[in-house]
Amino acid sequence: MPIARILFTMPLPEPFDYTVPEGMDLVPGAYVAAPVGPYDRLGMVVDVLPDQPGSNRKLKAVTSVYDVPPMSAPMREFLNWTTRYTVSHPGTILSMALRARDALLPSPVELRYRLAGPPEGRITEARARVLEQAAVLGPVSASELAAAAGSSSSVVKGLVAMGALEEIEEATDPPFPPPDPDRPGAVLTPEQASAAEELREGLLKGGYAAYLLDGVTGSGKTEVYFEAIADVLRADPEAQILVLLPEIALTQAILARFEARFGAAPAPWHSGLNPKERRRTMREVLHGRARIVIGARSALFLPFRKLKLIIVDEEHDGSYKQEDGVTYHARDLAVMRAKLEDGAVILASATPALETVVNAEAGRYIRLRLAARPGTARLPEIELIDLKRAPPEKGKWLSPRLALALGETLAAGEQSLLFLNRRGYAPLVICKACGEKLKSPGTESWLTEHRYSGRLVCHLTGYSIAKPAVCPHCGAADSLMGVGPGVERIAEEVRTLLPNARIEIFSSDTAQSGEATRGLIERMAASEIDVMIGTQIVAKGHNFPNLTLVGVVDADSGLKGGDLRAGERTYQLLSQVAGRAGRAERPGKAYVQTYTPDNPAMQALAANDRDGYLSIEREVRNELGLPPFGRLAALILSAPSADLVDRAALELSAQAPNSEGIELYGPAPAPITVLRGRHRRRFLVKSLRTVDLSAYMAAWTARYKLPAQVRLSVDIDPYSFL
Repeated sequence: MPIARILFTMPLPEPFDYTVPEGMDLVPGAYVAAPVGPYDRLGMVVDVLPDQPGSNRKLKAVTSVYDVPPMSAPMREFLNWTTRYTVSHPGTILSMALRARDALLPSPVELRYRLAGPPEGRITEARARVLEQAAVLGPVSASELAAAAGSSSSVVKGLVAMGALEEIEEATDPPFPPPDPDRPGAVLTPEQASAAEELREGLLKGGYAAYLLDGVTGSGKTEVYFEAIADVLRADPEAQILVLLPEIALTQAILARFEARFGAAPAPWHSGLNPKERRRTMREVLHGRARIVIGARSALFLPFRKLKLIIVDEEHDGSYKQEDGVTYHARDLAVMRAKLEDGAVILASATPALETVVNAEAGRYIRLRLAARPGTARLPEIELIDLKRAPPEKGKWLSPRLALALGETLAAGEQSLLFLNRRGYAPLVICKACGEKLKSPGTESWLTEHRYSGRLVCHLTGYSIAKPAVCPHCGAADSLMGVGPGVERIAEEVRTLLPNARIEIFSSDTAQSGEATRGLIERMAASEIDVMIGTQIVAKGHNFPNLTLVGVVDADSGLKGGDLRAGERTYQLLSQVAGRAGRAERPGKAYVQTYTPDNPAMQALAANDRDGYLSIEREVRNELGLPPFGRLAALILSAPSADLVDRAALELSAQAPNSEGIELYGPAPAPITVLRGRHRRRFLVKSLRTVDLSAYMAAWTARYKLPAQVRLSVDIDPYSFL
């Protein structure tokens, strides 16, 4: 019998061999069930080999094969590359591609009922109502039909027996409607049309190509890449397109724009979907029927049949970096997947990452610029408010100038947006009696006060308690005090300042579902909110025509810590936030409160000099050999005790290979030294750009056998330094 090498969706380092039963046709990429221990497990065929006579190996047989198209060769190579690049187990990466495993099975079916013919027998009033609703609703379930008619399911069954209704089986996961690329799109400006034409010419040539769509906020980047999508769909009836967005909130907002342009909503993929929705999307992708998919970073691992175009919108956004489990940056993986699929990738941003800009200048990406907003819309004027010279009143957080502007904007019938990237009421709770700072158990993370819910929450671990009446440390009553502002505290201040204003908070606490997010965005777009106060979720991709004032409450918060990208991230975020203002006919204004107005990021923001700021950032990183001019990797060890993790860190350090072009720093306590009861030690590895850092990290970690209670994680090109 032939031998199938099977990789399972488990954290295993290699595939295992199984015999292929007679009559079972297996090819590389086929999805199978095979025994691992006493249970059958899901796996994928890596290779099929002829049996080796005389080997006398006692192998188990493959149990069954799923009746779905096998994983494509480019997708398999992408998973192999990701395994090597992220220094992960191949089975772990495979499991990321098969998260909705029910999608490998046919769609479940449901009995539905529709009109069949004239009834044979007496028609009661209840039966008449059911028949009326059946004529209006079409095929529906018995319970839906009965509910619409104000009757019972038994009446429906009775009409089936009389021949008036018939039962039919319908799939509960129907295919997504096909998009129509020939529907008319928006009228493009000459600048947009030029970018769309250059994209069209490149896409019609076929083959791999990478584009940077570099356009100021509100310049119409979405309309340009809509035309690229239409071009790909016209050219190839089997082509599939993936659009990556950094936030679920954006996914909800842009679905309507896709439907208006293509006559059908794309298939969604993100963590907010229920299991049925995820199963439907993955099945349609797997069979090649989902032509356009829109989703978060994990959509990059869906098993597309013929992926010809990937769009990474807001490519600079930090949300594309996966920090838990397998660490990866979706932007970088998107470029590699497009290359392996022999397709194209479009990276779109108003504030592209330095890495992306350097690649464009080196000729690796084709750069397309959109320098202006369409029509009469103009970029907002940005003014820095020096809080050392014009501080807020005692106990307040809004400077007099920003407070005055809020009142003027409300009086003019226009909308304001206040940005503060801190959830809750206060980011720190301290005891006035003993000075104790309340933290999550087993970690150094502070608890955030949420006054609306009356709870203290750790946003790192999810730990939550009701706010205590006494200090847990010293027992003093009524001594706990919130320190610093969160969005809830700013909302409280605005309500006092503008008692007649309609005020709402937009954060992950108030928008916990797609429906809640959509409701907030729709109310803001319809001018049903006067002042919106939000975290970074408000900065990305929203279009509010009546929004003319943006206020940044604390522009300095992102500059703290040892993050090499702190300045760049701050500039990107504040530029995106400011860009929400003045997107229609009315001019916009942005006020940025800061204690460091001379910081290069703040100066560049006020002067709208993005390229000048990137030039400064480039010089600093080039001098220090930091990305994109060098490479970094992080390695974190964790253990239940400090002694155990220190001992493991020293042993691991002694195993580090000597290699030219490699610098090793550490071990040192991580900034968050204790997390979920585990003590953490950190190594940072710096290398020349030409070094295969993933191979170095794999060789290093392979030399050391971890003690049972010690865990190790590797992060290639880290974005978080906590």
